[in-house]
Amino acid sequence: MKGIILTNAYYCPPDVMYQPERLQEEFSARGVRADIRRNDFFPFRLKKGELQSLLGDYGFCIYLDKDKYVLQSIEKCGMRVYNSYRAIAACDDKMTTCLALSGLVIPRPDTLPGLLCYSPAEKVRKESLVQVSETLGFPLVVKEAYGSLGKGVYLAHDMAELSAIAEKIKCVPHLFQKFIASSYGKDLRVIVVGDRVAGGMLRESAEGFRSNLGAGGSGRSYPVSDRIAALSLKIAKNLGLDYCGIDFLFGEGEEMLVCEVNSNAFFKGFEQATGVNVAGMFAEHVLSDLEKIKG
Repeated sequence: MKGIILTNAYYCPPDVMYQPERLQEEFSARGVRADIRRNDFFPFRLKKGELQSLLGDYGFCIYLDKDKYVLQSIEKCGMRVYNSYRAIAACDDKMTTCLALSGLVIPRPDTLPGLLCYSPAEKVRKESLVQVSETLGFPLVVKEAYGSLGKGVYLAHDMAELSAIAEKIKCVPHLFQKFIASSYGKDLRVIVVGDRVAGGMLRESAEGFRSNLGAGGSGRSYPVSDRIAALSLKIAKNLGLDYCGIDFLFGEGEEMLVCEVNSNAFFKGFEQATGVNVAGMFAEHVLSDLEKIKG
């Protein structure tokens, strides 16, 4: 058996390539070949209305990208992909994630969808921003729906800042969220692999309200309570995720709020901070899952 690990065609700095290289290492340790390839070719084609795979005889795919067209085509050609199209699509758009988790009794910050503008010449409607401020209060968080590593996330302290941010991103899908002051500059990242919780990492930043490691934050091992572990597994199961990183905010008292779910969460910092072999757990999950499929 052999598999392929697909990464983004353009964004491949050393820190990002750590993930596929570690996975390749762990698959190799288990006697399985896993080729790393950038997603810069055409793994399929539509010819005379029929979808044809050009990937070759790979038995599985680890998809470390967010190009959903390619992902969907690989699945339609019959290959098992980790994570699936459904799972990545649900997590790639932050507002879609909110909607997918609604009704599941999962604590989250109050959220409003941004009103999408289709013309740069149009001005943001002040009435809508007044409603946002009255619903969520100041300061409040504004997020672009698509983004990672803490990019595209803003903190608005008053109407002037909110108006400026909304004007800047009005033609980009976005959302508004209640600011959780008790979690300023810190959050808890929980990694889930299959039906197991790998562990937790406390992320902290002295520079601002975002704690992402990619935005200058630091990480250290942090215990995951039974309640948070059960909640994490519930989220992963409902979104159909084989692997994910779930970010929790520290609410008032002992309340923990789900901030985001990341289908392609980087694990270099997590492995270094916790000592947990996430890549090994991922490889074991994939091989176990493939055995179950074979029956």
